Amino acid sequence: MAGANLDRSVLKGLAPFARLADPELANVTERAVSRRLPAGADAFGQGDPAESFFVLVYGRLRVTQVTPAGEQIVVRMINPGDLFGIAKALRLATYPGTATAVVESVALSWPMSEWDEMVALYPSFAASTIQTIGGRLQDAHTRILEMSTEAVERRLGHTVLRLAQQAGRAEQDGIRIDFPISKQDLAEMTGTTLHTVSRVLTAWDSAGLVDSGRQKLLIKNPHRLLLIADGIEPGLLT
Repeated sequence: MAGANLDRSVLKGLAPFARLADPELANVTERAVSRRLPAGADAFGQGDPAESFFVLVYGRLRVTQVTPAGEQIVVRMINPGDLFGIAKALRLATYPGTATAVVESVALSWPMSEWDEMVALYPSFAASTIQTIGGRLQDAHTRILEMSTEAVERRLGHTVLRLAQQAGRAEQDGIRIDFPISKQDLAEMTGTTLHTVSRVLTAWDSAGLVDSGRQKLLIKNPHRLLLIADGIEPGLLT
């Protein structure tokens, strides 16, 4: 499906396209292919040749990596407006992870051979690339620091609050993370076990901090969760 078929007013609201004039946006989208990804479908797999780069238009994707020891970890979530699959910017010939749709999603893709020209012609693409790489480095640094210095409950608190900041939707009873997130996902994101995540979420449920009974986690008391995550208030498992 040609990218030109997408609503350009929607695209203008996404960071990589926000500063493009209408003729520039038309040129960019005409060169793109629109890919619809059903929930569970992969945009690309770890180790696949990096033949395309992407911008997520709507939906959510999960990026996972399998370590040399065979352990799967969730590296990041991809949100609308994010550039992804930018292996060339990282000087990689293959994709370092697998990008899987968590919900039905739509992404625009371009051949990797057009990367250099796109970045040179459209400053917003270059700026988005810098922000993407910088954000990934900061996120990696934060996660390493948390895993090195924080107890599991604090790490989980920070992870849930980051997800709420990226994809939270205000409701009457709190903030809903607006895509399905499993306990296994949270375990892989925080470097712990499914059993430990289940214990923490059960304690938070009982204390009225969250409602984890549905796939889309509801944070009912974000302020107290922040106090626990920052170590100001003792965790509920201590």
